[in-house]
Amino acid sequence: MSYSTKQQQAVLQCLEQCSEEPISAAALAEQLRRSGSPVGLATVYRQLEKLEQAGQIHKIRTEEGAFYQICPHRAAQGRECFLLRCERCGHVVHLDCGHLHALYEHLEAEHHFRIDPRRTILTGLCQTCAGKEDAHGTQ
Repeated sequence: MSYSTKQQQAVLQCLEQCSEEPISAAALAEQLRRSGSPVGLATVYRQLEKLEQAGQIHKIRTEEGAFYQICPHRAAQGRECFLLRCERCGHVVHLDCGHLHALYEHLEAEHHFRIDPRRTILTGLCQTCAGKEDAHGTQ
């Protein structure tokens, strides 16, 4: 079992409270400050790195920078979940899907390429944005 500090617990609780959308480290530090748990930005980054390494959160790299989100699967059954990100609205879905696991296993066995699911984000359109596009014609 890993060592957990008061600061790490505060960061994790804050991420759990805003679990719907990814959040930047700076926004997380600001939320912690407003909630009465002031934690310096360097400490927030350090705790986020530890939580990511433990498989409790995902670091989502975008053109706008890095964002963090709690992982609802938390490496269940030793498998990693996959991230789907809508290129229009930015919504991120955490997916535990056997079909993707099979694809990654195929890529490794047949093409000798190992994918890191925690660093791989599949992009496209979420159902809501795809529906808007269909309703207005292809854009």
